[in-house]
Amino acid sequence: MTNPLLQSFNTKYQSAPFAEIKEEHYLPAFKELIDKSLQEIQEISQNSETPTFENTIEALAYSGEQLDVVSNIFFNLNSAETNDEIQQIAQEVSPLLTEFASKISQNEQLFSRIKKVYDEKDHYTLNEEQKMLLEETYKGFVRNGALLNDEKKEQLKNINIELSKKSLQFGQNVLAATNQYYKHLTNKEDLAGIPEAILAQYEEEAKERNLEGYVITLQFPSLLPVLTYAENRELRKELAIANGKKSFDGGEFDNQNLIKELVQLRQEKAELLGYKSFADYVLEERMAKSPQKVLEFLNELLTKAKPFAEKDVEELSVLAKADGITEMQSYDHAYYAEKLRKQKFDFNDEELKPYFQLDKVQEAVFGLAGKLFGLEFVETADIQKYHADVKTYEIYEGENFKALLYADYHPRKGKRAGAWMTSFKNQYIKNGKNHRPHISVVCNFTKPTSETPSLLTFNEVTTLFHEFGHALHGVLANTQYPNLSGTSVKWDFVELPSQFLENYCYEPEFLKTFAKHYQTGEVLPDEKIQKIEDSKNFMEGYQTLRQLSFGILDMSYHAENVKVEDVKTFETETIKATQVYPTLAETAVSTSFSHIFQGGYSAGYYSYKWAEVLDADAFQYFKENGVFDPLISKKFKTLLESGGTKDPMELYKNFRGSEPKVESLLKRAFG
Repeated sequence: MTNPLLQSFNTKYQSAPFAEIKEEHYLPAFKELIDKSLQEIQEISQNSETPTFENTIEALAYSGEQLDVVSNIFFNLNSAETNDEIQQIAQEVSPLLTEFASKISQNEQLFSRIKKVYDEKDHYTLNEEQKMLLEETYKGFVRNGALLNDEKKEQLKNINIELSKKSLQFGQNVLAATNQYYKHLTNKEDLAGIPEAILAQYEEEAKERNLEGYVITLQFPSLLPVLTYAENRELRKELAIANGKKSFDGGEFDNQNLIKELVQLRQEKAELLGYKSFADYVLEERMAKSPQKVLEFLNELLTKAKPFAEKDVEELSVLAKADGITEMQSYDHAYYAEKLRKQKFDFNDEELKPYFQLDKVQEAVFGLAGKLFGLEFVETADIQKYHADVKTYEIYEGENFKALLYADYHPRKGKRAGAWMTSFKNQYIKNGKNHRPHISVVCNFTKPTSETPSLLTFNEVTTLFHEFGHALHGVLANTQYPNLSGTSVKWDFVELPSQFLENYCYEPEFLKTFAKHYQTGEVLPDEKIQKIEDSKNFMEGYQTLRQLSFGILDMSYHAENVKVEDVKTFETETIKATQVYPTLAETAVSTSFSHIFQGGYSAGYYSYKWAEVLDADAFQYFKENGVFDPLISKKFKTLLESGGTKDPMELYKNFRGSEPKVESLLKRAFG
């Protein structure tokens, strides 16, 4: 049987041959490519020639290329189009890849060559990117146990395998718990307050399940309208609790023990490598550098934001009291926030949706990339796709092909919740050829119906801009080495491009270019645009506290050697200072906190707020000179093209002329 994953891809741009790939191809491909990559490593480590930058550091950077591509394909599908078989393969493959990584990082012959080049670096004439690659390669080996004795190396390898398995299981449990629940209703009166367009979606969901009436799921586009619009307080409560107790109900998909095990294993890993805590280990490689700096940063924002958050809740409580509610609960927040927004600004998300047709919003973000960076997007039917919903685009700068883009916008059973950008193939330059990247943007926006196209809430508009900011980081990448390319930057720097791009959603003249009623073509009226601007910081105090609670919870799990006896108790105590509503006994944040227990944000969730400081400061620079200023756009493009080739603070200062100021964020958020 021919395995397409083991052949050269004969598709256009060597894109992933999705139509030819079957589940049974993955495991044999991984096994063969791991062996092939280990052979490459062996050739580098056993090279009889004296170690040099080219035959050791550079050779290592370019090794395992095909394995990287297959890994990207497989794990991206495990997030965007998974099934039981793929999840089972993931459980088998993850330990193999972890063991493979350990074999490289603990290869003594290879490390001795790397160390020799590193120790003699002053004898080489290296450019900035080569110096960074050498520094990162050496440091990477040390951080992966290269200086440990054999016994401790084995211990570290086993810890890494367990971490890989358990974090994967965590994510699978959350997905399964999300898919398991649905609320079936037959009485339309129970859904009073929910817009008709949303009810039509609930009816379609019911039909797909061969049921009469309406079905609400825990997928975000289905859940959020209930919390925002349902007059039925008991329904809001039931859905909020169902969502909040995902993987926290003691059932088959419970994550409480996994959390305790993951926290303990991470601490053991950190101590084995000579660090006080897992956060110390992680933050050594971030802009923030230390847990103390992060906690100071989070607590400074907490002190500033809490009075605003309390004022937000006070305003909502007045409305709730008029409805006979003496004590507001968390599941009341979105409902009364929407009421207050309507009262203050006389509009709601649903009345804006007809102006934000997904296709037009995408055109706008493409146009923005054209205006700022000279990019052009051309839809193509020549690229194989992993699902019929996916659309593919060729991206050009002038006549030069820059990247492939996969756009995957709608929820389905095999796709995890949320929105993200990822890549199927990295950019790099080898033997004079610039290999261009294949980028993917994945979201969960409401599907079109037979009556209406896909329409976005304003919040979803900003989500698309956010993920597209990440995509531009990948698309514009122009570095020599794949492991320094695109979004391969420090984690507390990676959110700068994404959060920066969101700012354009609030620019009136730009909004008018695409916010047009899908039926009448009417441009979003000036008064509504003004209301979007006026409401930009609506509930900002509360939202800031919510983000800070996630960041503080993350740091509490990882910033010191903690023993988590009970997840709920630990969580409640940790985030007490950030809470403005009573805690619901049945729910927990931690058990579905995939960012830190499955994704790469452990000891790094603070970076969203950290990057907000960067993006507020960066956009302030544009505002002072014109939001499409060509000279500043060119400087920002250089920052994006540079990936991880320079220290992020140096990159930022080259762009801005100074370090970012936290005052820029505080001014934007609270005036």
